[in-house]
Amino acid sequence: MLEDTGGPVGFIDEALQYESSWERAEDFERRYGDRLEYYGASIGAVRGTVRNAQRRYPELGHDDITALASELWSRPVFERRLAAVVLLQSSVRLLRSSDLTRVEGFLRSAYLPELVDPLAVDVVGPLLLRLPGPEAARAQAVLDRWAAADDAWLRRAAVLAHLPAFRTGEGDDASFRRTVRLVSGARQGRVMAVEEAVDLVRASGAG
Repeated sequence: MLEDTGGPVGFIDEALQYESSWERAEDFERRYGDRLEYYGASIGAVRGTVRNAQRRYPELGHDDITALASELWSRPVFERRLAAVVLLQSSVRLLRSSDLTRVEGFLRSAYLPELVDPLAVDVVGPLLLRLPGPEAARAQAVLDRWAAADDAWLRRAAVLAHLPAFRTGEGDDASFRRTVRLVSGARQGRVMAVEEAVDLVRASGAG
C-alpha cells in the first residue's frame, strides 16, 4: 500500500509534482540551499495534499502513518519531507514515545529549520504533553540525549520541544534549564541555531 507506484505515497507524490513550479523550485533552492531537491509546490499545496490523502485513506492507523512518513522522507525532496512533517503534525494523537527514534532520524537529515522546527514544536512538543508518566519519562530521556548530542539540529529540537508547554502555561522551568545546561555542555554547544531556539522559548515565558 505504501509503494510509490500507488497508495498514499504515490497519491501524495503525484499531487505534489502536479502542483510544481520551476520558478518556485528555483526560489526554494536559493533560499534553502542545494542539499535537498525541490518540486516547487507551495507550502499550502503540501498541506492540502496531505489533507486530501487523509480523506482518501481514512483507515490509516499508527503503523501506516509512521511508515508513510518514512517513505515520504526517504527521498531528499523538500516537499515530500514537509508532507511527512504535516502528516505527523496531524497524527500526534497516534504517536508513542518509541516514535521519537524515527523522528530523530528525520531531524538528523532535515538540514533546514523549516523542517526541524515544525517537527520539534508541532510533533515532539505536543507528544510530550500527552504522554502518561512512564512514557513521558522515556521521552524526556530521549530529549536529554538530543540536548547533549553533537548534532546542532537535535540540540535545537530538544530546546524547541519545550515551546508548546510554555505557550499553554504548562512549561517546566527546571526541565528547560536542564535542557539548556545539557546543550551548553555539548561539543559546539550553543551555536546560533541553538541560541535562537533558547531565546524563542524564553520569550514564551521560560525561566
